[in-house]
Amino acid sequence: MRTRAKICGLTRPQDIQSAVHAGADAIGLVFYPPSPRSVTAEQAKALMRHIPAYVQSVGLFVNASADEIEAVLKEVPLDMLQFHGDETVAQCAAIAERTGRRWYKALQVKPELDLIETIKNYQQAGASAVLLDAWHPELKGGTGHSFDWSQFPKLDIPLILAGGLKPENVEDAIKTTQAFAVDVSGGVESAKGIKDQQLIEQFMQGVQRGSAKYKSQQSGD
Repeated sequence: MRTRAKICGLTRPQDIQSAVHAGADAIGLVFYPPSPRSVTAEQAKALMRHIPAYVQSVGLFVNASADEIEAVLKEVPLDMLQFHGDETVAQCAAIAERTGRRWYKALQVKPELDLIETIKNYQQAGASAVLLDAWHPELKGGTGHSFDWSQFPKLDIPLILAGGLKPENVEDAIKTTQAFAVDVSGGVESAKGIKDQQLIEQFMQGVQRGSAKYKSQQSGD
């Protein structure tokens, strides 16, 4: 099975086209105003026109209420919700039931976090995946930092690796973690919110190489 890839924090049609052309499986749109990559529902609606069939659209929310998310969904037909704040298991499940959307939870890998137990709790609540990101005391993602990949667990739920990924290290990241998917934002940018076509292509090439090595390891070649 090849590693999937999401390019997150896109703000321009040409960046979506670059990501799709390079083979990205998912496009991430950020609905968190403090982020330099944030888009409004109106902007996202226009961007969605450039996402073709078979490429998923993911909406990133940080501690948003069900009403706020529903308001976005009325304008933007997102395929999946990404909860990237301090949302509890119960909050994620309730919003998912109300909106009828599949979802996954992003967790910052803190030293005191019982990672395995926390992942299992979200899995039992219906999460389609769990994303593991680097911890930062103030930022909710997009830190540009990675965590110790040796901590990446092996569980029976799709796990997504994020945090500090870039074209130069994504191949090794996949080889080390055997993650189901990788998620990149700042690592393929020329400026915050402005993606670089060449970096996107190089990143996706690294994903392909990492996937090939992982498959080779599994087959014993």
